[in-house]
Amino acid sequence: MGAVGLGCMPMSWGYSASQRHGDRSVRTVHAALDAGVRLLDTADMYGPFTNELLVGRAIKGRRSEAFLSTKCGLLVGDQHIVANGRPGYVRRACDASLRRLQTDVIDLYQLHRADPEVPVEETWGAMAELVTAGKVRSLGLCAVGAHAPRRSGAGPFAGTIRQLERIQQVFPVSAVQAELSVWAPEALEELLPWCAARGVGVLAAMPLGNGYLTGTLKPGQGFEPDDLRARHPRFTAEMMAANQPVVAGLRRIAERRGASVAQVALAWVLRQGLHVVPVPGAKRERWAVENAGAADVVLDDRDLAEIAGLPPARGSWD
Repeated sequence: MGAVGLGCMPMSWGYSASQRHGDRSVRTVHAALDAGVRLLDTADMYGPFTNELLVGRAIKGRRSEAFLSTKCGLLVGDQHIVANGRPGYVRRACDASLRRLQTDVIDLYQLHRADPEVPVEETWGAMAELVTAGKVRSLGLCAVGAHAPRRSGAGPFAGTIRQLERIQQVFPVSAVQAELSVWAPEALEELLPWCAARGVGVLAAMPLGNGYLTGTLKPGQGFEPDDLRARHPRFTAEMMAANQPVVAGLRRIAERRGASVAQVALAWVLRQGLHVVPVPGAKRERWAVENAGAADVVLDDRDLAEIAGLPPARGSWD
């Protein structure tokens, strides 16, 4: 069975500000490492910058235990986010990430988003130079979301696959990060097979559906204004209620397996291939340890068939 990573973003960005506590987040990273988690995923835009600073603080003295992944390519401004793929920016961004992370090498450096004003080959070439310089060990690409605009008749990740085929001609892609979960399985159609055929790893982002697939969120509970779920089309009170059968199905399997709902959701992601690593976010030690334990939950054919038979998740875009 594969391993589970730790997405560090929720510790300082994207979710309720009232729930962010630096010391507790450091303890959460330590608890994850103690539980056998090795992949720590962050990005310079989270905060911005504060998440890398937190991770750097957390791994001080424990760097050899962590496979460190961070990202470049997006700049956060006042009420907007823009892509920057200029080679000079990439080099400066990497040096800044190294300083914040308090390390001399990044294990996986990911392009968060391609810059529409810069050929992706130029951006990727600058990232490849970082490998040659010994600042980075491997390169990855973050997939464009399944609900992003695409050509008529194209698959949900067709645009990402086109990018991958272009940059593979410049320097090998080691990993692709894409949303993958029980309620967002679109990456199974084309993206995972493409990666498997080429020996490319997959980092499954949001494998717990932004917390919904833990079974701990209640319809209509509301979110703080700065929480990304306050504007998410699957987190309106109506859609959270409509998607309860998804959680109920996972809970039935969890009770049968003596596991938590979250562990079943993560175990499903792990069953999608040995090249797939779920990267759930966690802000508390308890959740990080519980998530790591999903690697010990074995789903059989009956479990997988029940999950396959769950109704598709709905969002306010439907």
